[in-house]
Amino acid sequence: MASRGALVFLQPSRLPLDPYLPPASTSQQQQPPPKPHLTLTFATSLDSNLSLSPGVQTVLSGPESKAMTHYLRSKHDAILIGVGTAIADNPSLNCRIDGVGGYGGEGLEGQPRPVVLDPKGRWEFGPESKCIALAREERGKAPWLIVARECEEGKRKMLESVGGRVLQLPASEQESGRYAMDWREIMVCLAEQGVRSVMVEGGGSVINELLSPKYFDLVGSVIVTIAPTWLGKDGVQVCPDAREEGGKRIPVSRLRDVKWIPLGEDVVLCGRPNGN
Repeated sequence: MASRGALVFLQPSRLPLDPYLPPASTSQQQQPPPKPHLTLTFATSLDSNLSLSPGVQTVLSGPESKAMTHYLRSKHDAILIGVGTAIADNPSLNCRIDGVGGYGGEGLEGQPRPVVLDPKGRWEFGPESKCIALAREERGKAPWLIVARECEEGKRKMLESVGGRVLQLPASEQESGRYAMDWREIMVCLAEQGVRSVMVEGGGSVINELLSPKYFDLVGSVIVTIAPTWLGKDGVQVCPDAREEGGKRIPVSRLRDVKWIPLGEDVVLCGRPNGN
């Protein structure tokens, strides 16, 4: 019988996914690799939308693919999201698969490290925020916050009180006022902290940056849940910047070793970037 609150993801459903997960040897190495294995995973509608509009939490995954997401989390050292997702969703950022730490397992074994990319320090978390509360209850690891400027002392102390930390990296300010961070520096920073594999779950800006030609080579595998619904115009769309060569538009990127996996009413697309 599964532990209270735990999810079950059966072995037959796991097997098709396993080739796209971080190599087993990665978690056994004493020293981390130069950069973590990066799995890009998200749920999208039939019109490639992640949510109805910016800042609006939109449930797309069915129960089977939700359990799959938690299984994927158990196979990575860290989960990374952007600050917009943290603000909109107040996410738990833990793993609830039966048998992992906090859900029938020992300690925090199998629990990933939540990482929130928050250059400007916009995330106003507190003791009642889900990931902070779960860390205090020892049902998840405390989050790390990646910022571009000095973190407020109260936030830093709250993170450190549950075992989290603040990581500060340089960023460039764009005309829009948005801070842009270099994903190569982010991956190096995580590797230096002992992170061997990271699962990036969103939101839209993060996903589109990693799908761009500038950073797509950092991605080791892509796992996308496609839900049988249309969200309509003005949603948050997966659509990386266009690419041109010789004055002509060409495809931004393409996957190889593609596998389509039916999962409940959803379908899951797995693949690896060409050249990786």
